[in-house]
Amino acid sequence: MCETLLGTKISDTTSVDKYIENVDTLGFFYINRLVQPWYTVDFLYKTTSYYLKEQSLIRDLHNFTEEIIRKRQADLNKTVNNEKHNRIMLDILLDKVNKGNIDEKRVRDDVNTFLFESFDTTATTLIFMIVRLANESAIQKLIHEELETIFDNTDRDLTIEDLSKMKYLECCIKESLRLYPSVPFISRYITEDLTIAGYIIPKNTYYNIHIYDLHHDPDLYSDPEKFIPERFLPENSVKRHPYAYIPFSAGSRNCLGQKFAMMAMKTVLAGILRKYRLEPVTRIEDLNFMTDVILRVSHPLCVRFCLKTPVF
Repeated sequence: MCETLLGTKISDTTSVDKYIENVDTLGFFYINRLVQPWYTVDFLYKTTSYYLKEQSLIRDLHNFTEEIIRKRQADLNKTVNNEKHNRIMLDILLDKVNKGNIDEKRVRDDVNTFLFESFDTTATTLIFMIVRLANESAIQKLIHEELETIFDNTDRDLTIEDLSKMKYLECCIKESLRLYPSVPFISRYITEDLTIAGYIIPKNTYYNIHIYDLHHDPDLYSDPEKFIPERFLPENSVKRHPYAYIPFSAGSRNCLGQKFAMMAMKTVLAGILRKYRLEPVTRIEDLNFMTDVILRVSHPLCVRFCLKTPVF
């Protein structure tokens, strides 16, 4: 992730583990504040130990991010012809800083966004997808067949062109994101009065959109608890309201990395399913969700990986 988008390889696994732990803890603080209304008052919240710990965690996260930015800037300074090398996202942001278009804080915030919203959300989606496929043997078989057709029963390396051919696998990923959106709810700040279903939501209000509930609404999806990838075939989704399915949000503030995330998930899943057949250990009915910023369960999720018999 860091090498692809940020151009920096992080060899210190301890600092990465600490970063992930800090992000998880901040998520807990956010949910804790959300469910206790008195903590939404800044004056009261700043008197608590949560606030002091939160500020300490944010400083640590910023230090980690700023170190990535410094390393990339140092690498760019060593490059003789910066314009001729293959530029990545962070290079473009740093170039805008040098031109005075944005400030360094904006770069840090953008890098934080890619770090926050990539490793955890993508991993969460893959985990739920793998568990669900293990419980859906017929659907898993169709994916195996698609992959065998694409790779012609060989063990050759995957290419970008292969990813575009994984139509059914993409439908499966989308259906998994419908059932298990990695970000189960989002918030938006409303700057003008908004009327929904006859109710007026006043301006200057934070409005929570519960993506998980939306995706399980029987008025939008028949048999909403069933895993039906065919929902996302073009002929079945063309008439669906564009905001009925929003695992990456939608509109001007949708997820910047959704295309990258889809490519990454296809790559990982194709690599697994070309070699393994998945068998269930954790059953779908045993999933016990818990409140968090990221969709999580309160227990380990287990799957049995069985080597497929090679045919090449």
